[in-house]
Amino acid sequence: MCDYSLMMIPNRLAIEGEELVAHRFQSGSTGLLSCCDFDRWAASRPKSFWQRLKAGLSSECEPTPVVCIPPGARLQLKGISETLKAHFPMRSCEDAVFTQITAEASQYRDALCFANGATVLLQRLPEGQKLKVLRLSSSEDIVPDQDGRQLARTA
Repeated sequence: MCDYSLMMIPNRLAIEGEELVAHRFQSGSTGLLSCCDFDRWAASRPKSFWQRLKAGLSSECEPTPVVCIPPGARLQLKGISETLKAHFPMRSCEDAVFTQITAEASQYRDALCFANGATVLLQRLPEGQKLKVLRLSSSEDIVPDQDGRQLARTA
C-alpha cells in the first residue's frame, strides 16, 4: 500500500507492467511514482535558487500521485545501486514481492522481499531506483475451462 507518511499526498493503485521510480519526498519518506509523472515533474521544477526556495516552502512542489502497491505484488528492480548490493547480496536486476512488515501506527511498513531471503524497507531504496510492476496479485488467476470447472493459471 502506501506508507503512513505519504497518506496526505494524492495516490493511486499501481498498474501491471508500469515502470516506477523511487522518490524521496520533502517529508523524508520514500515513495513510488510513475516514471512518466516523475519525468514531467522533474522537467517543470524551478531552476533558479529563489524559485526552488519558494517552491520548497509550498506543498504543491511534490510530484503526484504516489503509486500504491498491494501486498503480495511482484516487482522487478532494475539497476540496483552498489550501496544496496553491498548491504544485501543481490544482482543488478532482481524480482521481489511487496509486503508490509508491521501493522503498527506511525511505523514504516512497506518492504520488498527477495528470493535470497533479504527484506528491504522501501525507505532504504535510493532516489531514482527503477522498478517494474510485474503482477499486482499474489494469488493465481482462476480461469474456467470449457466444462465450467475452475482451473488455476499462473502468470
